[in-house]
Amino acid sequence: MPTDIAAPRAPRFKPFSFAFLRRKATSGDEGDGRVWALMLVPSLIVFVVLLVASLGLFIEGSLRRDLGYGRTGTEWEISNYLRVFTDSFYLKCLWITVKVSAMATIGTMLLAFPVAYVIARLRSRWAMLLLAGIVASTFITIVIKVFGLMILFASNGFMNRTLVALGIVGEPIILLGSEGGVVVGLMQFTLGFAVLLLYSVVQTIPRSYEEAAQALGANRLRVARRVLLPLCLPGISVGGLMIFNMCMGAFTSAALIGGGKVMTLPILIQRTIMMEVKYSMAATLAALLLFAVIAVNLFSIFLMRRMRAGRKVIA
Repeated sequence: MPTDIAAPRAPRFKPFSFAFLRRKATSGDEGDGRVWALMLVPSLIVFVVLLVASLGLFIEGSLRRDLGYGRTGTEWEISNYLRVFTDSFYLKCLWITVKVSAMATIGTMLLAFPVAYVIARLRSRWAMLLLAGIVASTFITIVIKVFGLMILFASNGFMNRTLVALGIVGEPIILLGSEGGVVVGLMQFTLGFAVLLLYSVVQTIPRSYEEAAQALGANRLRVARRVLLPLCLPGISVGGLMIFNMCMGAFTSAALIGGGKVMTLPILIQRTIMMEVKYSMAATLAALLLFAVIAVNLFSIFLMRRMRAGRKVIA
């Protein structure tokens, strides 16, 4: 008696997939990331401990009274802070420090951005050579740079003779003992670092954005104003704050070029320690410098957030 027998079905084989390999690779990458993170923990702990310990020491020392000959009192008080905030001399030194740092930051960023842009847009080997030259210049000690600047801008130096011969200035430019000279010295100190920072910022912006704007009829100035600068603004802001912080704490340029006539806070702190031997007052001035830098940075961040919120509302 014939019966219908169902034909055996062919076994279904799942297509081979490398998903499990990807999962293993992902888990391995996560494991490697955890390992690297754990390796960073010791150095991070050492950095935090040293930073907090040093800050805590001079802040604690600023709350003591100077007894003379390097001795300090045992009780905490705020007499040093009261003297700093009520004495016009200390407030003037703070103002000079902020002013020359801000001027040097603005000048440095104005000079560094075009250089960084040109290097970032070069397609030849000259870009790497120029970057190598800038990196090599940052290895030169600031003392040598400042002395070279002093020689160039001496009364009969090359720069002054050239500027007077061309009729650009009527008399030689005097850098020593002037705030302008300190600003130039700070710009020389921070220019290479600013170029490297802004170079990395410009590199993140595709060249196609500028080419598209030019294809739509925008000229170079409009492209820079409406495309390049808005995209670079966060990096410029962060770089400017870093340059400002470096200038606020700079000592060598102000000491050598200022010649004791431009009294910034780092110079005043050094004199208070070495000449007056007032460690508590020096700690108070150091705390004042720290709080001023923090205040300027926080205010700058607040302004950047307001500007970003304003652009979002307009958009």
